[in-house]
Amino acid sequence: MRKDIKSLDVYTESLVFSNLIWQICSEWNYFVCRTVGIQFVRAADSVSVNIAEGYGSFHYKKSLKFCYYTRGSFEEVKDWIRKTENRNRIPEEYKNQIDHFISQFLPKLNSYINYIKKQFNKKDIQQETPSASSTSLTNSTNLTN
Repeated sequence: MRKDIKSLDVYTESLVFSNLIWQICSEWNYFVCRTVGIQFVRAADSVSVNIAEGYGSFHYKKSLKFCYYTRGSFEEVKDWIRKTENRNRIPEEYKNQIDHFISQFLPKLNSYINYIKKQFNKKDIQQETPSASSTSLTNSTNLTN
């Protein structure tokens, strides 16, 4: 039985992080929110959304593709963090949480990607490995020729 996506740390932590970014941006004035906040929230949201979409596809290649999209969104989020920190828009009380997520997320995402790759390779090996009955049929056919 397949586990619920909420059992994936990489997903749940990115979801918590996107809610943190939402909370920060929702406190900004109209100008900052319209010019930076909306894009920052969309980038943060797309990190967990891409993981969820790949997880829900039930296809290894598609899951990998969405994990790679997640990496791109993560890099975009890091860029927005640099910009907003330089513009003094990140309150001090949130900086430790943000730094923790940034330092921990990519290794977890890479671990999840490696897990998916291993599962995909297992599937390929199982499909390529002939079964015992087909091997014996091939051998008996070769003997009769």
